[in-house]
Amino acid sequence: MAKAPVVPLIVVWFTLLFALCLQVMPLAEGWQVYRPEWLGLLLIYWCMRVPDRVGVFHGFVLGLLLDLIEGVPLGQNALVFSVLAFLCALVFTRFRTYSLVQQALLVLVLLGLVQLLDQWVRTLSGDFSIHLAFLIPSFISAALWPWLATMFLALERRLFS
Repeated sequence: MAKAPVVPLIVVWFTLLFALCLQVMPLAEGWQVYRPEWLGLLLIYWCMRVPDRVGVFHGFVLGLLLDLIEGVPLGQNALVFSVLAFLCALVFTRFRTYSLVQQALLVLVLLGLVQLLDQWVRTLSGDFSIHLAFLIPSFISAALWPWLATMFLALERRLFS
């Protein structure tokens, strides 16, 4: 069995910061609801790919950065992304054995759970919403997962083998 390539931590942080930029990139009015959860996708990818090097700490730091950029109460996104990284740590052994379609379904569940947590925290802080449109980014992100995972695996093999 071939040994997995070792990805430098600077590359991991660069991709996560790029995802943070994509997460806060301005979109036209009405299109914000269709924005994929870029930061969540990349956090899931790296937590599943190198679980010994990326975890809850990374989710917490990225969540704090997102809190500062978006101007939401400090710790809101930090909590959400920490929980996402923790859930990834719980399921990463099974996740690796799944096909890309099964992985996409698990990504849908993981992102849906953290979107639900995020909506609950927003409701506690006064931003009440009764509709389920907050789950749309989870569906779009799950649809993007097979492409993203395949692309990053190919890049890893090409650059770090």
